[in-house]
Amino acid sequence: MTLSVLSVASEVFPLVKTGGLADVAGALPRALAPHGVDVTTLLPAYPGVRAKFGKLKSRHHWPDLLGTDAHLLETKLGDQRLLLLDAPALFGREGGPYIDANGRDWADNWRRFAALGKAAADVALGQVKGLSFDLLHAHDWQAALAPVYVRYAPGDAPKPSTVVTIHNIAFQGQFAASHFKALGLPAAAWSVDGVEYYGDLGFLKGGLASADAITTVSPTYAQEILRPEYGMGLEGLIAHRRGALHGILNGIDTAQWNPATDAALAMPFSRTALAKRKANKRALEKAFGLARGDGPLFVVISRLSWQKGMDMLIDSIDALVGMGARLALLGSGDAALEGAFRVAEARHKGRVAIQSRYDEPLSHLCQGGGDAIIIPSRFEPCGLTQLYGLAYACVPVVARTGGLHDTVINANAAALEAGVATGVKFDLAGADALIAALHQAVALYADRPTWRMLQRNGMAADFSWSTSGAAYAALYRGLCTRA
Repeated sequence: MTLSVLSVASEVFPLVKTGGLADVAGALPRALAPHGVDVTTLLPAYPGVRAKFGKLKSRHHWPDLLGTDAHLLETKLGDQRLLLLDAPALFGREGGPYIDANGRDWADNWRRFAALGKAAADVALGQVKGLSFDLLHAHDWQAALAPVYVRYAPGDAPKPSTVVTIHNIAFQGQFAASHFKALGLPAAAWSVDGVEYYGDLGFLKGGLASADAITTVSPTYAQEILRPEYGMGLEGLIAHRRGALHGILNGIDTAQWNPATDAALAMPFSRTALAKRKANKRALEKAFGLARGDGPLFVVISRLSWQKGMDMLIDSIDALVGMGARLALLGSGDAALEGAFRVAEARHKGRVAIQSRYDEPLSHLCQGGGDAIIIPSRFEPCGLTQLYGLAYACVPVVARTGGLHDTVINANAAALEAGVATGVKFDLAGADALIAALHQAVALYADRPTWRMLQRNGMAADFSWSTSGAAYAALYRGLCTRA
C-alpha cells in the first residue's frame, strides 16, 4: 500500500536554502519513493521561490489565515509535488526566510510560521478538496505547530499520524506568551503538555509534546539531547517521550553530490582516479587567492558561530599555518568571528583566506579540491559537510559529537591497521585538542599511501539516502498501522 505523506519545511533545496534542513527536505521525497511513500512538500512562497514558477492556479483560499489572506498553490519541481503557501503579507518580502536585510529576525516570525503550521494541518486534515494524507512530517520549529494544530483540531474525524524532526534543538521558536491568543488554538493547548514553555510560547516544544513520533538526524544526537548539556532545556520532555524518539541518520543526495559528474569541479574524479583532484586544488587556490603549494589545504564550510566551534578554529590558525598547511574558509555569520578571521587572513596572506557568503558551487569546489575539511562543532545533530567530504575524498577532521561521531571512523592505530579509517576525530577540549587533531592530519597527509587509503575508504562508504529512506518508511508505516 502506498502511503501519502505531507512534508512541511521552511526551506527546500534547490528552491531556498540556508542550511542542511533544505538539503534533507529536498532529498527525502526521492529517497522515500522506492519504499512506496508518496511525498508532497509544503513550503512558503517566498519571492525567490514564487519567481521560479509561472502563473499558478490557487488550489485553496484562506481569507483569514491567522489574520492574513492566503492561497495554496500547487506545482512540481521535476517529479516532486509541491504546495506553496502564498501569503504575501507574511512571506512576500525581501531578505532571508527568517531575517531581514539587516540580519535581524522578522518581528512577526511567530505569525509567519504559525500560519505555515496551521495551513499544513488544514491540508493534512483533509480540508482542501482532493488532497488526502496518511501522515504529516514537520521539520524543525518553523513547522512544529502543524502537529499541534492536528492534535487540537475539533471533531472526532480520523487524524493523520504526525512526526517532528529535530534538525537542531538549539533553534526552538520561542516567543512571547501574548501571541498565544492569535494562534486560534483552544485554551487547553496553553499547558505544560501543550505549547506553554517556561511562561513563553514554544513552537518546537509544542510539536515535541504533540507529535506521534520524534526523530533526530543521527542516532548519537538522539541520545545526546536527553542530557542537559545538549537538550537546551527540552531534555526533560524528550526523556518523557523517549519511547517516541528515533535517531535516523541523514543521507546525501548523490545526484547533486557526485565527484564523477559534478559540473562545479574543475576536474571530475572518481575513487580510482584520485590524481585528477589536483586540478581542483589548483582551482580552489585560485578562487581564494591562496599561494600555490602541495602541502595540505584545509577547508571549512560553515556558519560562523559558537556552536560550530569557530572560536576554537581562530585560536588554532597560527598553529595550522606553522605546520605548513593552508586554510580556505567559506561561510558567514557572527560579525566578531568573521572579523577575527579577517585579521588572521591579513596576518597570513596567501596562507589563510575567507569568502564570507553562501556559494553552493564554491562549496562543491572546496570539497573537491580541499585535502581535509575541519568541523570542530561543539554539537552537531548530523552534519552534512563531513558526508560530502567523505564522498569527495576531502578527509574530515571532526569533533566527537552527534552525527560527526556516527559517520567518521577515527584514524587510531587499530583502525589504521585494519584499513578502515576515514578521518580524524577529537574530543571537545578546546583549541589544544583541535590543534592536536590538525597535527595528526598533517602527519597522515605526509604518509601518501595512508592518506590515499583514508580518501578511498571515505569514497567507498554509502551515505546515500537508501538506508535512511527505508528507516523513515518503516517508521511511517508503523505509525499509520498503529493509528
